[in-house]
This record gives sequence, structure tokens and C-alpha cells, in this order.
Amino acid sequence: MIDIQIKGDWCKGCYICVDVCPKAVLEIDKEAWLKGFHPVVVAHAEDCTLCRSCELLCPDLAITVTKGHH
Repeated sequence: MIDIQIKGDWCKGCYICVDVCPKAVLEIDKEAWLKGFHPVVVAHAEDCTLCRSCELLCPDLAITVTKGHH
């Protein structure tokens, strides 16, 4: 099981993570409005391949991807 954590208070809404994910795991929540932008949400965690592109390219270190022990 893969766990993807997004620290909402660190995220500034650049959406690099959404753009770089090869499996469209992350999405922009168009319904919510937070700190002047739509927040990023984990929409399809089951599709994550643990490539960590979102984590590695986030300029604000707001994403953590870990493999669970389940």
C-alpha cells in the first residue's frame, strides 16, 4: 500500500505535481478554494507506481510518498 501525504499548509498551488504524475494520481480540487488557489488532492492513490516524481519535484517539499508495510 502506498501512502501519499500532501501538507496543505506548505503547498502554494503550483500544480507541478499534478503535471508530472504519469498516472494522474493527483488532481486539482476545483470545488475547494484554499489560500487563494484550488488545493491538490490524492484522487487515485491505487494507481500510484511509487515513482515519487511529485515528491521530488515539489518546490515546497509539501508531498511525501511512502510505501506502507501492509
